[in-house]
Amino acid sequence: MSYVINKDECIACGVCEAECPVGAISNVGDAYEIDANECLGCGACVGACPQEAISEE
Repeated sequence: MSYVINKDECIACGVCEAECPVGAISNVGDAYEIDANECLGCGACVGACPQEAISEE
């Protein structure tokens, strides 16, 4: 299982990137993106996102 960020809801605050234990989240333009190959599926980013822009893929 991995997660995705809804770019329409993401406000590019960076909280999710800071919470990811494996560095699977990076800034891409005006939003963030999760690398599905690196994501452990731990969900740390989901709970941290103030916009609730992250969901299961």
